[in-house]
Amino acid sequence: MSAKPGIIRVAGLVRESIVDGPGIRFVVFAQGCPHRCEGCHNEAALDFSGGYELETGKIMLEIEKNPLLSGVTFSGGEPFCQPEGFLRLARKLKEKNTHIISYSGYSFEDLEALAEQDEDVKELLGRIDILIDGRFAIEERDLALQFKGSANQRYIDMNATRESGGLVVLDSL
Repeated sequence: MSAKPGIIRVAGLVRESIVDGPGIRFVVFAQGCPHRCEGCHNEAALDFSGGYELETGKIMLEIEKNPLLSGVTFSGGEPFCQPEGFLRLARKLKEKNTHIISYSGYSFEDLEALAEQDEDVKELLGRIDILIDGRFAIEERDLALQFKGSANQRYIDMNATRESGGLVVLDSL
């Protein structure tokens, strides 16, 4: 994890993805993950000391180069292990009304509990449009699923969840 303000330790960036959410998306892969799911599709992103550091402003400049993007996806590793950096990026994205999807190996309920202890997690959850939550479960792996790896993971409409005050899970994106 990066303790430097405005910095995200990344495993990499994908400037145009069609597999990390609907439309053409810019993807920021967080470096570091505590979950260690069996069959992880991104093992290179597990080590917290791997990857490289990028300033959120530089990431934003890369995002702004492509006017055809449908949105930005935070993936990993585990984005919520670096809430300060991803929050700074999310603030800049929302200034431009950019759609944000975030993956997390934590459940929504676990993230809510973390948010009670960490204001950055709380505010980051408040800026995400869709959360795809839950650890990858190899026994529930299904290649036919869109934008998620196993059937236990959920698509959560965060805007509707905030508006209703109750969890709103979508069948698909």
